[in-house]
Amino acid sequence: MKIEEIIPDFRLDMQGEPCPYPAFNALEAMKDLQKGQILEVISDCPQSINNIPADAKAHGYKVLDVDSSGPTIRYIIKK
Repeated sequence: MKIEEIIPDFRLDMQGEPCPYPAFNALEAMKDLQKGQILEVISDCPQSINNIPADAKAHGYKVLDVDSSGPTIRYIIKK
């Protein structure tokens, strides 16, 4: 499946929030998802590129994509 074909089940917009809040809130949101569901996280915090993927993997979630090509960073994470 191509990344363009993935339709997230939920979206978490963390623009304007400083780190570590995007990573913390992403992990909190993942708790509410069912196995197999996908969360999209949008952040403009530069440090989140290190925190969100590492924290997601450490908690057993799969990071499907990280897109930092624009002014925000888009994370696609599967539970």
